[in-house]
Amino acid sequence: MADLTTLEEKLAEVTGLAGAAQETTKKAESLLEDDHPLVATLQQMRQEAEETERRGTDLASQRDGKKTAILEKAQETKTEATEMMHTYLGEDSDELDGFEFLIMSEAGEVGHLAILGKLNETAGEGGIQELVEWGLPIQERHLKTVREGSLELAADEDPAS
Repeated sequence: MADLTTLEEKLAEVTGLAGAAQETTKKAESLLEDDHPLVATLQQMRQEAEETERRGTDLASQRDGKKTAILEKAQETKTEATEMMHTYLGEDSDELDGFEFLIMSEAGEVGHLAILGKLNETAGEGGIQELVEWGLPIQERHLKTVREGSLELAADEDPAS
């Protein structure tokens, strides 16, 4: 397998986390009532995660001789993040648990995209810059949305139960 640069590793992690985000939004959605207003939000987030994963995969495809290694690293990241989700969101999880996990996963995506952008300040790769400029505001919105959603769900909880 080809050795990856730090920039390529971060691209792989961004791509893998976007893949895991699709699973996480499905799980969180399954914890909500079908008619809950946050269902549509999760569906939009999932579509945007699909697009992020596609863009990351496209960029990996442009890396001469490194596509396979980048996509293997992305799959490893996706698997690890999905395993964390399954550990955190066990059989007794509720909708608030789902959104609490989403806060952590969205914060991870924001952080990884920001790091990718910082690394690219030196590398100066147009495709990476485009991904970061497109994806970072979306991920920041996702983080804000799941935080607010968590607070809404928490407001409906009985703190004494």
